[in-house]
Amino acid sequence: MKKKLSFLGVILSTGMLMAACGGSEDSAGSGESGGTSTEGGGNELNLLEEGKFTTAASGLYKPFNYEEGGKLTGFDIEIGAALSEEMGLEHNPVTNPFETIIQGLIGKKYDAVLGSMAITDERAKTVAFSDPYYLSGGKIWVAEGNTEIKEPADLEGKKIGIVAQTTYEPAAKEFTDDIQYYNSDVVALQELVPGRVDAVITSDVVGFEAQKAGLEIKDIGDNLWIEEAAIAVRPEDEALLEEINRALDAIIEDGTYAEISEKWFGTNLLEVETEGIEVLR
Repeated sequence: MKKKLSFLGVILSTGMLMAACGGSEDSAGSGESGGTSTEGGGNELNLLEEGKFTTAASGLYKPFNYEEGGKLTGFDIEIGAALSEEMGLEHNPVTNPFETIIQGLIGKKYDAVLGSMAITDERAKTVAFSDPYYLSGGKIWVAEGNTEIKEPADLEGKKIGIVAQTTYEPAAKEFTDDIQYYNSDVVALQELVPGRVDAVITSDVVGFEAQKAGLEIKDIGDNLWIEEAAIAVRPEDEALLEEINRALDAIIEDGTYAEISEKWFGTNLLEVETEGIEVLR
């Protein structure tokens, strides 16, 4: 039975991309003005810098977050700017390697992770997650000319490229011990064409965007799972989490979210058609 997941009225709890991404060294991104201060003031939200909402992403996960012309851009960045405006704050996006992005959050280098981080039970032991702000699927990708890999079972013993500390890592380990690590899913996909890796497991959206950009790759089979990307904050920052969820509801209700999603993907990423596909936790 085909099931339609929509978060306009339904809040799903913990599940897996990371989404998934790699990163570069910390760097301040450009901010966007969010207007007057939020209700109660920035101090009550325990922000690192009053009046600013500092969010971290890898900056290497195109089209969700990446650098172009020396500026951070992408779907995650625009969602962060819209949330900040709704909260009456200035958005201050920065980059951090995905492999250490949770450590940076706990170490108070930024207020939140807004960088395509999928909800998992393991991560939820360390951070608190917002309501999901998009859905995507984990998918197997190979070079266009690859004729050996036709289904997931064919990955056994093959060399698989993934980004470390993502939800794709345990999936790859189910098939092989021969794993090549990258700090960027996009770079991993590019390694398929010259044959440096046999397959890559990453987001369906990221792979399709690479295809549209001219990369000669193809997907294998259906999505392995559906994952829920959310915003991560420190567990003690309950007021900030509540305000983020309020702002997310607001931009969904007023159409801002749909406008941003349609701009980047031509569809609403909070509405996904599934057919018996697991929501990863």
